[in-house]
Amino acid sequence: MALVAKFPVSLFYILTSGVDKMKLSARLEKIVDLVDRGVSLADIGTDHGYIPIELLKSGKIEFAILSDINKGPLENARKEIQRQGLDTKTDLRLGSGLEVLGDNEADQIIIAGMGGILISDLIEKKLELCKKLDKMILQPMQAQEDLREYLNMRGFSIREEYLVREDFRLYEIMEVVYGGETEDIDPIYYEIPKRLIEKKDPLLVDLLEKKIRENKSILDKLDMSLVDQAENKSLLDRKRVVEDKLNKLNEIYKGLER
Repeated sequence: MALVAKFPVSLFYILTSGVDKMKLSARLEKIVDLVDRGVSLADIGTDHGYIPIELLKSGKIEFAILSDINKGPLENARKEIQRQGLDTKTDLRLGSGLEVLGDNEADQIIIAGMGGILISDLIEKKLELCKKLDKMILQPMQAQEDLREYLNMRGFSIREEYLVREDFRLYEIMEVVYGGETEDIDPIYYEIPKRLIEKKDPLLVDLLEKKIRENKSILDKLDMSLVDQAENKSLLDRKRVVEDKLNKLNEIYKGLER
């Protein structure tokens, strides 16, 4: 299966005293912060390598594997690595997903900027390897609920959840470990994780409002379709599912106001 292109990362350079310094976006800064000190890291779908480069420059880690399915971004990462003098601390690999990794080559991995279903597929292909990792740091761009459900079904536990705002978009970031146990989870909590509710994440209201708007829009479209297809069982079933989800989202939203 071919990987789809990642969303472009947000990064810019600031010119200071003739030396260009990388300024990471809020999303990338958070991912950098979640990597534990001293680990061997693999950044899967590294794009231009901004995250591992920052970690190596700061001394937080000593070695990183950078992989990407596309040659162009990987070559750009190579140029920046050479410019920064980090050649001996990196291994750049051209290939698909986690297929480039062997057992025990990395303690932690990052998969950021891909869709949730694609991330699930990558993990599934190297499931035993992923079970042995200290931690996975995952940042899906969409289908976050599908990824959470997959992880639970495969015995992974989402140790912590984070929301990060960048420009006009909310990003969802997960710290994942393998525990081997599956939980009985109401599907609504794949959409709105309990951890975000428990810690009263300041951006949770924004996420809820976004989900409520999206589901109201779906409901409006279903109602329009039902005008001419009032007895369509598939549409009626779909409407009931969306109404149930919308009710649960509103209940969570009201609970935050108490």
